[in-house]
Amino acid sequence: MSKITNAPSINEDKINLARACIEHRATWMALTFEEMEKNGCDAEKITRAAIKKCGNIHGLGFKEKCENPESARDFATAFLPVDGKKNFEIDIKEVDDDNLKLEFHYCALVNAWKKLGISDEKIALLCDMAMDGDRGIAESMGMTLDLTDTIAKGCSTCKLHFHK
Repeated sequence: MSKITNAPSINEDKINLARACIEHRATWMALTFEEMEKNGCDAEKITRAAIKKCGNIHGLGFKEKCENPESARDFATAFLPVDGKKNFEIDIKEVDDDNLKLEFHYCALVNAWKKLGISDEKIALLCDMAMDGDRGIAESMGMTLDLTDTIAKGCSTCKLHFHK
């Protein structure tokens, strides 16, 4: 039985549509990963590289939107629009020029992987690979991302700390 609890508390049409798109992306990711594994590829290495590259691209886009790209506070404004915060039910726990600490209370990617019947262990791996996108964003912003708790590991939230 799964130890993962992941239920949304926000139910809005626009947010549900965005979550469906995120689930679609997560489904592609998982199925592509599984097909690479079946075909003898180094699926984890390939997936991590592609996702990190995507994160780097998005990170450069966020950097362009920042008035001061050296500020984690400005990054938070670019990275976390209102609907984006609602999609993952994000609470900003701390923000200043050097730190951005976030808690995610829901994850549409995890929801997609659970719908596919993927094991908790593999969901945790898929989650960590997906987080390479956020690590790439942090890298492009000149920051580091520390990830502690994750919903995919059975925690109640995902805790992210972007910092210089």
